[in-house]
Amino acid sequence: PRDDSLRRDVLALLHQIKKEIVPHHLKLKQILDNLGLRDQSSCREEIECLQDEIQNQIDEKSKLDIASLIGLLRYAKCVLFGSSTTQLEPDHRRRNSLSEIAVPADFRCPISLELMRDPVVVASGQTYDRESINQWIESGHNTCPKTGQTLAHTNLIPNRALRNLIAMWCRQQRVPFETVGSNEKVSGVKATKAAFEATKMTVYFLVNKLSVSPSMEAANAVTYELRALAKTDSDSRACIAEAGAIPILVRCLGSGVGSEHPNLQVNAVTTILNLSILEANKTRIMETDGALNGVIDILRFGATWEAKGNAAATIFSLSGVHTYRKRLGRKTRVIKGLMDLAKDGPTNSKRDALVTILNLAGDRETVGRLVEGGVIETVIGVINVLPEEAVTILEAVVKRGGLVAIAEAYNSIKKLGVILREGSDTARESAAASLVTICRKGGLEVVAELAAVPSIERIIWEVMGTGTMRARRKAAVLLRILRRWSAGLDTNDVVDSSVMSVGTLTTMLPA
Repeated sequence: PRDDSLRRDVLALLHQIKKEIVPHHLKLKQILDNLGLRDQSSCREEIECLQDEIQNQIDEKSKLDIASLIGLLRYAKCVLFGSSTTQLEPDHRRRNSLSEIAVPADFRCPISLELMRDPVVVASGQTYDRESINQWIESGHNTCPKTGQTLAHTNLIPNRALRNLIAMWCRQQRVPFETVGSNEKVSGVKATKAAFEATKMTVYFLVNKLSVSPSMEAANAVTYELRALAKTDSDSRACIAEAGAIPILVRCLGSGVGSEHPNLQVNAVTTILNLSILEANKTRIMETDGALNGVIDILRFGATWEAKGNAAATIFSLSGVHTYRKRLGRKTRVIKGLMDLAKDGPTNSKRDALVTILNLAGDRETVGRLVEGGVIETVIGVINVLPEEAVTILEAVVKRGGLVAIAEAYNSIKKLGVILREGSDTARESAAASLVTICRKGGLEVVAELAAVPSIERIIWEVMGTGTMRARRKAAVLLRILRRWSAGLDTNDVVDSSVMSVGTLTTMLPA
């Protein structure tokens, strides 16, 4: 009888929330007391158990009921027990399958509709799983599958911010992120009206609490909760932005906050980063007074490397919209901040900066500003640490940066030769493409520098035999350039091997 009474009380409370009626605190406390939930820790554990239970349910209605209860507990946890910056304990248990897991729509590839394990951004700014978009491009398409826009280039930029969120979600769900089968279909559980309204109530409670926080410590605790909530799903991201959180978070981005409470600055910029994953929120962030400048200031002068790296990742996310990419590329402070982070930051921060630079390089006007800002010197400086990212940027810049870029890239030739010999397939492909452009536009002196690389012809032959299809084509062009140079012939009119005849290619074989 007691369990039946408790069940009726919970259902009545969920019905009340569904009607958009905020439950009374005393009633919430009474129900949680009866459930044995008397602090944040016990609430978190119960939420995790309910998330486990969803996966064990076959009946769709049961899943929806549990999802509603999770929303209620999240709200009750914040209202009754306050906010906390305590990190969740790592959970090393693992699931065996994704077949019944509710995967957020933002984490699915638009092509395969499967969980993305390696999300990448194409020239149009859309994100896909690398395997799916590679198949699309290799089948002869030169357009974005989602928008139909012609791709200015086929470079694939790792979306590391989204990948980190997916990895974190997988850890929370105890899914082995690295071993998720690409053929496993996933089915989501739609948010119920009660769950959605509970999320809204949680968000509005937190945002209101943040707006009147009496201290930085209190603001940090609330901001951490918003940061965690912004990781969960699109509904939460939309609710947080619609509740007016962005202007309040902007107050936590300043250098004064960073010097007094660096964790608050990190949590604030990371919350904005998580919010920016939702397309509509990109516009909200760009149009909120002080938001973009606050992110740029953290990129340049943030209190920690984590804050700077997440600021770079936020700029990367915002630049997924073409008009914003152009706008961001016009800002000298953005380019300066990214260059400094790529040069001086730890490896993870360098990577955040480089992938953002590469995304900005998708705009031709921005390439000139990047060259003026020292991008080639920067990528040459980090090519040994992050070769794949560095040579991909170099390829994009020498292609669009004019003779100034070609002249500055002269010092990269020997290092590109090393990448051709030792790099990954992707790095070798970009290195070969970069060298073709540099040699074609740089003249005989540049080709002579390449010819001086020890065993360069043997290295090129290896790429022609073992590289990707595009790398093989570029290597064939490169070898033909070297052969014509050694014969004293013009190297500027060498055609791409993709349009060479079999007979022409045969003439390149060793005697």
